[in-house]
Amino acid sequence: MDKEDFYNLMCFVPKTEIHVHEEAVLSRSTIEKVYAKNSGKTLSNEEYESLFSYNDFQGFLDSFIKIQSFFSKIEDLNYFFSDFADYLDKNNIIYCETFFSPTSHLKKGWDFHEMMSIISKNISTIKKERGKTVKILIDVSRSFGVDNAMNNLNLILKENNPDIIGIGLGGNEETGPARDFESVFKKAREKGLHIVVHAGEICGSSSIKDSLDFLKAERIGHGITSVFDEELIARLAKEKIPLEICPTSNIFTKKIVTDIKKHPVRKLYDKGVNVTLNTDDPTFFKVSLIDEYWNLYSQLDFTLDEIKQIIKNGFNSLFVSSSQKQEFCTLVDEKWNKWFASRS
Repeated sequence: MDKEDFYNLMCFVPKTEIHVHEEAVLSRSTIEKVYAKNSGKTLSNEEYESLFSYNDFQGFLDSFIKIQSFFSKIEDLNYFFSDFADYLDKNNIIYCETFFSPTSHLKKGWDFHEMMSIISKNISTIKKERGKTVKILIDVSRSFGVDNAMNNLNLILKENNPDIIGIGLGGNEETGPARDFESVFKKAREKGLHIVVHAGEICGSSSIKDSLDFLKAERIGHGITSVFDEELIARLAKEKIPLEICPTSNIFTKKIVTDIKKHPVRKLYDKGVNVTLNTDDPTFFKVSLIDEYWNLYSQLDFTLDEIKQIIKNGFNSLFVSSSQKQEFCTLVDEKWNKWFASRS
């Protein structure tokens, strides 16, 4: 299948995304607009390009936080969701579980309740006007320490917002080992929140094991270093732990893999691991979800049937009921078959 047909197919078939940072789905025009609004200056082309020039994982994190700093007024949160809604439409993402990282905003003095009120209002608008469902995973962030993570959790529990379905542990896993956050995630589980953890993105397989054993992670963000641990691969496959694979993100951070053709997603899938496909930070890595599916098809020899299965894996890894998962997967089959029938 050529690229044009593939993209037409992917645009037609409904999808989900479960590892995407909501703040990282920004258009250039939005970044420039917010920068000018809050600084009174124009963001030059050189300054804009410098925001996306980094040579390592920490450089990416620094850029992420810097762009967050441009949003200096709490009402600026509304800008995030206009771009986010467009992204969902362009990729035909009908259900999304997205990360939101409040820590940097809280340090600016923003009120958590007010932030969530703005977010929930935008989510409701997206549902009403676009027919897309968005749920929030709050990234309590390992980058700012355990006390900060617990503070974030307490704010979540006090808020009791139904749009928040769980917590995640993002940031640099080298400086924030998962096991250090055991108390935070134990409390979250006891209160009924779902658990997801970035692990095995830049650290070895022990980071993934700690996330499973100490934090009881239900999904693993990235998880690509599991490819070096056959025992862990077998465990992931047996326990059907979803891996939230983000190929282009892994290439950009240059820690484990630098060539898309050598990305471990192929081996992990072949070994029976529950692989899902995601973008992580579309603006920062200049990639869409459909682009990532094309990468699997064109660079890693995934067949169309395997592509369809990975789309279904995403839906089956959502934090929804079994019946909802089945409805989504049935819809995928219906749309898939309809597209091919229209071509015959």
